[in-house]
Amino acid sequence: MAAGRGWKLKKTVVLVGMMGAGKTAVGKMLAADLDVPFLDSDVEIEAAATMSVAEIFERDGEAFFRDRETQVIDRLLDTKRGILSVGGGAFLSQRNRDLIARKGVSVWLKADLDLLWSRVKHKNTRPLLRTDDPRATLAELYEKRLLFYRMADIAVEARQDYSIETMAAKVREALLRHQDVLEVEA
Repeated sequence: MAAGRGWKLKKTVVLVGMMGAGKTAVGKMLAADLDVPFLDSDVEIEAAATMSVAEIFERDGEAFFRDRETQVIDRLLDTKRGILSVGGGAFLSQRNRDLIARKGVSVWLKADLDLLWSRVKHKNTRPLLRTDDPRATLAELYEKRLLFYRMADIAVEARQDYSIETMAAKVREALLRHQDVLEVEA
């Protein structure tokens, strides 16, 4: 942030996109830059359930998880304005898209498949990738989800050579083009 300037966030910014797109890392940086809270729906779900997302998927199934996710997103959108990171599958739900449209603004962190794979291939914390061919599974999820991510209010392209700081700045620049979302205060 430039010296002597502040930001006025008028709506909660909801970061959407695939696993590995950078929603958490970019969201934390953006929240710090704008001096607003950072919220993560997966973290909130895990805290309420006292188990990981992967454990919830295993024990209760994806449908159960998705219902809890919608409840948490709704609650978080009603809290103080900030930056909200949601799970990769959250934006596929019409209920979630409607909640986000009504109470916030959606920003798609648009990363290509190669970039996503480079970021997730060494992590075993992604329950949907616990398959015999996780790269093929990621590609399949990516293709199915693009239609939904394209519905986001704003899209910001992620690139391999962008640092977290650069990506957060790109999102901030995109938000500034929407005065109903973010503006500079003198």
